[in-house]
Amino acid sequence: MKKHRIFLRVLRFFLLSIYLIFAIFPLFWIFMTSLKPSEEVYSYPIKYFPSSPTLSAYKYLFSFANFSRYFLNSTIVSLSASAISTFFSLLAGYVLARYKTRSVYWILLFLFFAQMIPAYLVMIPQYVMFSRFGLIDKLLGVTIAYVGIGCSFSTIMSRGFFLRVPRELEEAALIDGCGKLKALFKITVPIMLPGISAIFSFSFVNTWNELFIAALFLNSDNKLTVPVALYSFISKAGIKWNVLSAGLVVALLPTILVFAVAQKYIVAGLTQGALKE
Repeated sequence: MKKHRIFLRVLRFFLLSIYLIFAIFPLFWIFMTSLKPSEEVYSYPIKYFPSSPTLSAYKYLFSFANFSRYFLNSTIVSLSASAISTFFSLLAGYVLARYKTRSVYWILLFLFFAQMIPAYLVMIPQYVMFSRFGLIDKLLGVTIAYVGIGCSFSTIMSRGFFLRVPRELEEAALIDGCGKLKALFKITVPIMLPGISAIFSFSFVNTWNELFIAALFLNSDNKLTVPVALYSFISKAGIKWNVLSAGLVVALLPTILVFAVAQKYIVAGLTQGALKE
């Protein structure tokens, strides 16, 4: 029996190691490529480690390629869209969780249905509508589009978190003289901080990585976001793989930072109410 347990542990360790290698190797390869000089990128046999590591790709990225502007655009759009969609989803989720009416079922069904519609199917109507309001080639237009896309999923998540917060806490606050909005933001929202962190984090990552809407709505070079800028590095004239890899490394940093900071809140939010006391 003891040998059987040891065998299972060794097998589990071996399988997890194989999975970890396959999961990390692409990131390792991208990072190593970003440190290679241009002449070593196409060298054969393949060099997994650069013989003379250099930051020339990163210097090119932030000097000639104007990547700092693209990074700032993505930061503004992602933070704004995530904050706005999180705020509206909290209000909508609260209503759907606290008010038991027959229409709640149909609203939830509509939100789930909206998630199944491919984004490219609504791009053309969105483009026509936004062009009439003068929102094409503006970060505000992309932000509004991202808010509309992210609100449905965030509202579904928000409602689930509100259902796990006891209604009695709000009722006690109402008895003490609080209004419904004050009870919501003074009592319920602080309890839901892990859930709010989870909603904001997922919304931020989805917005940061979105490509198609930004590529359709933004035309000027100084308005591009990071995914569109990275895609523009690929051309018929050739691809600077070390510069593209450097851009991918920089583009990964915000998502890694968000999940590193909010990790414990995300886990707490996703497991909140999983155990019944």
